[in-house]
Amino acid sequence: MTPADAPLVFAVVQMNSTTVLEDNLTQAVDFIGEAAAGGADLVALPENFSLMPDTDRQRQDAAQRAGEVEALLSAAARDQDVVIIGGSTPFPAEDGRVTNTCLVFDRSGKRIGRYDKMHLFDVSVSPQESYRESAYIAPGDRPLAVTVDDLTIGITICYDLRFPELYRALGVLGAEIFSVPSAFTVPTGRAHWHTLLRARAVENLAWVLAPAQVGTHPGGRETFGHSLIIDPWGSVLAENADGPGVILARVDRNWAREKRRHFPVLEHKVLK
Repeated sequence: MTPADAPLVFAVVQMNSTTVLEDNLTQAVDFIGEAAAGGADLVALPENFSLMPDTDRQRQDAAQRAGEVEALLSAAARDQDVVIIGGSTPFPAEDGRVTNTCLVFDRSGKRIGRYDKMHLFDVSVSPQESYRESAYIAPGDRPLAVTVDDLTIGITICYDLRFPELYRALGVLGAEIFSVPSAFTVPTGRAHWHTLLRARAVENLAWVLAPAQVGTHPGGRETFGHSLIIDPWGSVLAENADGPGVILARVDRNWAREKRRHFPVLEHKVLK
């Protein structure tokens, strides 16, 4: 365990995942190893890191292999001595759909949290581009904050980003960092990605880790990329504008906690 007052290194992974689960898992493990070699204490993977599906059948098949994905992430956390925020991967849902699920592992490889995406992307981005995640994904029904290495992390996924009340609730629960693994579309990414992420950081004086999918995927879907690490004052510490890869940032958690003491926005709630 890292001492409570020691600096930490955060790593964020950007991927161009495909419909081949084995290939995606191999790439994810390679990136986790690269991040660990760079000194990372915590590694965050993007939404759909294990699969960017083109069909619901692919989604369902991947959900049946969720145990395999979990075992791989657990082993990677243990082998590399890092905390892993596992982006998202499909799990079977009771109603026949799947969940969009983020698993979190401590340095020993123990799973310490599971979050199922609560807000589903049922949106028309343009007349030519629309999505209805609720047709094949079952929503989660509770937020998740986990504590590891004396750091409390609020776990969210992609479209959750547009619901600031979720982040405030996580902040009140003690979250000092938000994880936002995403597969943002290009139009919405260009318009809103940086603004929304920086706003969530500033509103709650929290670090934001935003690992993203990037590029063209099977079926023609394009994702925005621009993975980010943002500090609690809203400054971008690291960004990957294009292409798969790893970004890292060394952070001083004492500085962030001092900011919260001097600027106690979480205590100044107006609405009851």
